[in-house]
Amino acid sequence: MMSDVGAPSPQPRLAGLATAWPPYELSQAAVAANGAELFATTHGGFERLAPIYRNARIETRHSCVPIEWYLKPHSFAERNDLFLEHAIDLLQRSASAALAAADLRPDQIDTIVAVCSTGIATPSLEARLMQVMGFRPDVRRLPIFGLGCAGGVLGLARAADMARADPASRVLLVVVELCALTFRYQDRSKSNLVATALFGDGAAAAVISCRADTTGPILGASHEHTWPDSLDVMGWEVADDGLKVVFSRDIPTLVEQDFKPIAEAFLTREGLSAADIGGFVCHPGGAKVIDALEACFSQPAGSLQHTRDILRDHGNMSSATVLFVLKATLDARDPGPLLLTSLGPGFTTALMLIRP
Repeated sequence: MMSDVGAPSPQPRLAGLATAWPPYELSQAAVAANGAELFATTHGGFERLAPIYRNARIETRHSCVPIEWYLKPHSFAERNDLFLEHAIDLLQRSASAALAAADLRPDQIDTIVAVCSTGIATPSLEARLMQVMGFRPDVRRLPIFGLGCAGGVLGLARAADMARADPASRVLLVVVELCALTFRYQDRSKSNLVATALFGDGAAAAVISCRADTTGPILGASHEHTWPDSLDVMGWEVADDGLKVVFSRDIPTLVEQDFKPIAEAFLTREGLSAADIGGFVCHPGGAKVIDALEACFSQPAGSLQHTRDILRDHGNMSSATVLFVLKATLDARDPGPLLLTSLGPGFTTALMLIRP
């Protein structure tokens, strides 16, 4: 009997990728005007607060509710009901588009990986998605909650791992975040103020498979690193009226000082350096984080153009955002290899290589 020792491992490929966003477009100018009115008594008047919105380098974001909704208090239950309604709609739209790009039907999917951190769903999101799309009843389900902004890269890595484990299968990754819905009217904290200048809503879906008939970019090695004693850097606290955002002002400093050696070590293990990377596909946590990432990879200021464009047009959509950046990069046919990066609660960084 012949041995499989030395045989190449199957290579997962990205067969289809699609994004979706809700219908309400929020201009940063309108958000700034309302935000300044809400936070004026605790953080100063409009003149003092305007730079927070201007320096975010965001022009528009998308929301599943109109801007007037944010100007009144809402219960956790009300928020979560809206989350379930709109999350499934966005997932259906993005999943249908990704399947169409891969020339597949829902019943040809064997595994669904669902990533989200902005709402509570039990039954989980992929089970609910099965009620509105024609997936087989024996499809395997993997819901992932709590990865925050790192969830796009880590979700893609988990989906690739599952495809490698069953090379004849097809895996659908779905990611949705309704970050704007988490805004809590009564919360006048600095973190909530910053959130009003950053967060938007969006979803993405990807089809991954190792099958011989699959074409598309190759999903390569991935890596993650969680720093000790860093639980307070980013995340949620549960309040009576919803999820309270936790931000540390030290995130750009962490990128500058602690992220670089981790990224360099990962690339070295893969026989690469930053100079070999054709495109950096980075989650845009914020304008200062993008500046820090460009410095980290010794790139000219302003060079992470796709990352900056997505931040400008969609804001920070947590885990979905990096997949928006990846789609823009692939659509532009940027040369590979590509390096995906993101940072999220844990505090964790996630990295992945893709070869177009």
